[in-house]
Amino acid sequence: MYGLIGSATAQPGRRDELVAILLENVGAMPGCLSYVVAEDPANPDVVWITEVWDSAERHRASLALPAVRDAIARGKPLIAAFGQYVETRPVGGHGFAPAA
Repeated sequence: MYGLIGSATAQPGRRDELVAILLENVGAMPGCLSYVVAEDPANPDVVWITEVWDSAERHRASLALPAVRDAIARGKPLIAAFGQYVETRPVGGHGFAPAA
């Protein structure tokens, strides 16, 4: 398993636009077991993204998908700054089975 947790600060007042782009086509990423976009209640411009993948390779491969490349191209101008970013190794939880 491979996980990522990261945050991004949208341009002032543009968080909803960024969230909409991040949520497009989330079901069309092979190997993605969980992809959650969350608003930060303490900052009206911050978005948190939590991802669980069956492997780091599948995550890397997703970056070449046309829908993902399009989302990156449209979302990037809406991002003022990237915040925290950590890689994790998910071991289980609600919504996906632990690695065999």
